[in-house]
Amino acid sequence: MTGAPQQDLTLAGARLAARASGALWWEAERLLCVADLHFGKSERVARRGGALLPPYETAETLDRLAAEILRLAPAVVVCLGDSFDDLDCADALAPRDADRLAALAAGRDWVWIAGNHDPGPLALPGAHLAELRRGGLVFRHAAAAETEAGEVSGHFHPKFRLSARGRAIVRACFLHDSRRLILPAFGAYTGGLRADHPALLALFEAPARAILTGEPCVCVPMPRRA
Repeated sequence: MTGAPQQDLTLAGARLAARASGALWWEAERLLCVADLHFGKSERVARRGGALLPPYETAETLDRLAAEILRLAPAVVVCLGDSFDDLDCADALAPRDADRLAALAAGRDWVWIAGNHDPGPLALPGAHLAELRRGGLVFRHAAAAETEAGEVSGHFHPKFRLSARGRAIVRACFLHDSRRLILPAFGAYTGGLRADHPALLALFEAPARAILTGEPCVCVPMPRRA
């Protein structure tokens, strides 16, 4: 049985949808936003002497991104930084994956926001920006300690742990309050920070919510440590 494919929310007057996939959809602007794709992570780990992970995460992440683009037909796609695990991963992108990215970007505006893993310019189609301001929202890689209302960011890879029928379940999640929204990592090979970590709690004011990815896509109060 499948559940809700998204949860609606409002930020700085903009009506948004947190998708079960981990993508953010802004229908009024036909804008699709994803965070922390981390293309090439298996190649970067192997290059630095780490574990040899199956090198399929870029193709899997592209499959999921292509599915959302097919469903929603966005005019604008915004990638919130750390799209590549490092700059060498961008250079090592397989030709088939580069061609697929180019095909996804064709006919729409594509914006690459600089992240801490990929701060430099990328030799790929689209605009390369430090941040994007549009319709009362500001899109950047990492949340600012003090920010104006309407900030959309990634970077932290938030995750939520819950219990169901006696077993623990961990899901990637969106976190938001009235001022800001943090997206989950969209990439296939990504870890995460628990939603009740002090670094995340410090960024949000009560009442804040967590929207869990997967189906059903559910909304719960953001956990607070005692």
